[in-house]
Amino acid sequence: MKREALSKKVFVVGLDAMDPRLTRKYVDMGIMPNVKKVIERGSARHDLMLLGAMPTVTPPQWTTLATGAYPMTHDCTAFFRQGDDINKLLLNFNSQDCKAEQLWNVTAEAGYKTLVWHWPGSAWPPSSDSPNLHVVDGTSPGSVNMSTGQFDSEFIVIAKLENQGAKFKTKASSSSEVPCVVTGLDEEEAVGESQTGLAQLTGGKYGGGWSSYVIDPMKDGQGDYINIAVDASLSYLRDADEKWANAPEGAKEFVILFAKGLVRRPALVLKNAEGKYDTIAIYKNKKDMEPMVTMKNGEYYRDYIDDGVKHDETVTCNRDLRVLDVAEDGTFVKMWVSASMDCAMNMMWHPRSIHQEILDNVGFPPPTSTLGGGDKQLISNCMNECWEHTCDWQGAALNYLIENHGYEVIFSHFHSPDLQKHMFIREMVTARPEQGTTPEDYEKFMQDVYTQIDRYVGKFVHLLDEDWTLIITSDHAQVCPTYGLRGLGDTGCNIQIMEELGFTAMLRDENGELILNQYGKPDIDWSKTKAVANREMHIYLNLKGRSDHGIVDPEDQFQVEEEIMTALYGYKDKVSGQRIISLALRRKDAVLIGLGGEYPQCGDIIYCMAEGYEHDHDDSLSTALGECDTSAGPIFIAAGSGIKEGFETTRWIRQVDVAPTMAVLLGTRFPRECEGAPVYQIFTEEV
Repeated sequence: MKREALSKKVFVVGLDAMDPRLTRKYVDMGIMPNVKKVIERGSARHDLMLLGAMPTVTPPQWTTLATGAYPMTHDCTAFFRQGDDINKLLLNFNSQDCKAEQLWNVTAEAGYKTLVWHWPGSAWPPSSDSPNLHVVDGTSPGSVNMSTGQFDSEFIVIAKLENQGAKFKTKASSSSEVPCVVTGLDEEEAVGESQTGLAQLTGGKYGGGWSSYVIDPMKDGQGDYINIAVDASLSYLRDADEKWANAPEGAKEFVILFAKGLVRRPALVLKNAEGKYDTIAIYKNKKDMEPMVTMKNGEYYRDYIDDGVKHDETVTCNRDLRVLDVAEDGTFVKMWVSASMDCAMNMMWHPRSIHQEILDNVGFPPPTSTLGGGDKQLISNCMNECWEHTCDWQGAALNYLIENHGYEVIFSHFHSPDLQKHMFIREMVTARPEQGTTPEDYEKFMQDVYTQIDRYVGKFVHLLDEDWTLIITSDHAQVCPTYGLRGLGDTGCNIQIMEELGFTAMLRDENGELILNQYGKPDIDWSKTKAVANREMHIYLNLKGRSDHGIVDPEDQFQVEEEIMTALYGYKDKVSGQRIISLALRRKDAVLIGLGGEYPQCGDIIYCMAEGYEHDHDDSLSTALGECDTSAGPIFIAAGSGIKEGFETTRWIRQVDVAPTMAVLLGTRFPRECEGAPVYQIFTEEV
């Protein structure tokens, strides 16, 4: 079937975790003028909501947006993919696992030059060999090249008079309050990979391959993002010695340990014209006459180019830096150093020539920052500023490619809202008074995220005057939960409530203490386990004949499922006295919410956490609301060619409707497995 196109060019401005409720609030407050322009020139619901599929987590929902199919159909049903047994997991970003056709294959086939830019859901490897299809990354959340080019962890530099030596401390603190003075700096610490938080989740021991991933949500899953451990480079601070070739009078020296201590760079603290210390100069070695970089106190520096060590090899990398504090008397220095990015990494660029072209004309892909801990300085001055770098770089890269490559369809994704909100959203009500933060500070953090989103959208508003159609959408949003974590939901295998209810058993010694494996994690006692809660919303029975360690007879499956669902519905929170589960369905019934399907990518039982008990996202209904005007569902705004101007629809627009809406705009067929319907109410012409 052929139809006349309503638009010649369509650009999806994908914004991970952009919240329609907060967006509506901030648009009405006047602090998101660019999004307001798009709304006024286009169509949306007044509340800007898109009815999201489930689970409300990154890979499934970006895949739903690309295919117009529910997770049970495209088979991407969680952040992780289920392995060949119920204790095995793998990351779920591989396009080869997707069982539904992506719209970008359709547009490329129809002759549209199509770019898929860091779309974290069934985008890589390219799923079509059409020369019209270009794909950049999509193998992880975060930013372009995160999964392949980013290495090391961001860290804090502390130089202080009291320190007698220099040492790199991995996981120096569970919060942003890294120690200023550490004893034993002359002792060697093993140098190796330090991966925490998102890095561990997406590329560490448990994320990179088939493996058991038993989690404590307060220590291992999304619940611990706020407390990501911070590495630290700790150093002496003393008068510059005679080995310097060009140290100004009065300069003090310290050392920065990059690459977990494998790369050492001497640095000087310099006085200003008033005799106060306020400048940092980093050198390759003391014999150099000129520094590699010079920064004033408080200055943020983008793209510091230096050596890094990746897989035991020296590579050229780019990093971001910020001077956080320089004592005027030269007795203390504090800096932030971002993760390292391999400058030459072009593995996830198709065609690879685009990578070099972007490097030559725009710059290096920036690193990703994930700093929490309630520290105002690190959240605002480091994490948010690092994402500002990505905002500018990505906006410039996409506009360059539009101007120079003639793309007509673009699927783009920007992860800034999601990762930043993970670092503080659950604390918006309580804040951290012990660190001097208030709820007002947390509201300011949130406003900073959304004004940054608005600046990003503003980089593309001009396209509305160039015959483009813009679609602003997201995969999900995030809530500030009322009651907090309760030991169920989240990525990985949750054990707390399932063990309390008697369905999961852990290996314990004769004293009842957990027996830890080689990774320091507890293991499941499969001989006593009837079922496990795995992958956000899925519960799997330990069935004989299906699992290597099964103990439940298949003929008893219905009854055991009934026992589990009854127990979940009856479980009451010990603090509030309320139920923590809103919904529990057998697999055959879960088709009603788009999560039925075949084992192993669908559990025997699908459940949703009740409102107030979710992990900010991924395990609740997409209609859940949270504290501080937050919500779990995604957003939808369309404007430009083929879209009514200044129009509000009352229709409930579903996530599966986005792909067929784009297909109608471009006059192409729908993707083969598409289950949604065009949002015909917003078109300028009847279809």
